[in-house]
Amino acid sequence: MLIIGAAALIFFGPDQLPKVARRAGQVVRDVQNTSQSFIREMERAADEAEFRDRAAATVTPPAKADGEPAEGGSASRDPAERTPPV
Repeated sequence: MLIIGAAALIFFGPDQLPKVARRAGQVVRDVQNTSQSFIREMERAADEAEFRDRAAATVTPPAKADGEPAEGGSASRDPAERTPPV
């Protein structure tokens, strides 16, 4: 670090070195903010996709044509008590 600091002092001079260091700090901060924003957006998209997958998995299957449920359970034999699938 000492060698890099000395080289920067020689290359930029004592008047320009603080300005260059400040600008370098701003660039590093911008890169960090951009990468954090990107990571948050990717996590949000992954959470949304996971939510949609779970919601799709919990949807009940449609009833069979004869009024019996597709999986398990029992349906009423009286046509008046049966409700059509929505």
